[in-house]
Amino acid sequence: MLISAFILGLLGSFHCVGMCGPIAFMLPVDRTNNYKKISQITVYHIGRLIAYSIIGLAFGLIGKSFYLFGLQQQLSIAIGVIMIVLVLIPQHKLNSYTISKPIYRIISKIKSALGNALKKKTADTFLTIGFLNGFLPCGLVYMAVFAAIASGNAFNGSIYMSVFGLGTIPLMTTAIYFSQFLKGSIRQKIQRAIPIFVVIIGLLFILRGLGLGIPYLSPAPVYDAVSNTMNCH
Repeated sequence: MLISAFILGLLGSFHCVGMCGPIAFMLPVDRTNNYKKISQITVYHIGRLIAYSIIGLAFGLIGKSFYLFGLQQQLSIAIGVIMIVLVLIPQHKLNSYTISKPIYRIISKIKSALGNALKKKTADTFLTIGFLNGFLPCGLVYMAVFAAIASGNAFNGSIYMSVFGLGTIPLMTTAIYFSQFLKGSIRQKIQRAIPIFVVIIGLLFILRGLGLGIPYLSPAPVYDAVSNTMNCH
């Protein structure tokens, strides 16, 4: 599943650039010193990875509670179904729900803090910008969060989100260096491929939840494996 996290981040970064690209373009990097510029961009990405790992940690804990109640299979199936349904529902329909209004209040505060950070050029500026950037809403981040919940514990959830963040680094770095690269038909084609990949991940979660006894892909439930071992003796 970690491979799916990296690919989701890699493909999803084309979407992320649309949301976070302006922040990347506005980073107060030192354009006269290439070494300093690279180090500043690296710190920015570290900030984003820290934010993603914290998100994964929190939602991984939520997933652990389901596992403690023996609902890991049902959770995996439910997460897969939710991922597929969210892809099928038009974006404007999702935005119409009033449940998102409290989230927008939090987002406005994050954006305000980001605006203040972008005006500074202190040593911790890039870490702060990256950290706050990681908490901005993004459809692909939500998908990765669902996967973090299904991971079953805080550690796995944190690792999943961190790997997702690593997948976004190549294109986000390109956005800082070459904004013109992001325009054109290539971006549109990859944007169209993202929903297909999300559906595939959703199907994988459903398959895993079914516990068909297929190694790595759909392993048998733990209690079934224990039962079979006891029967053998």
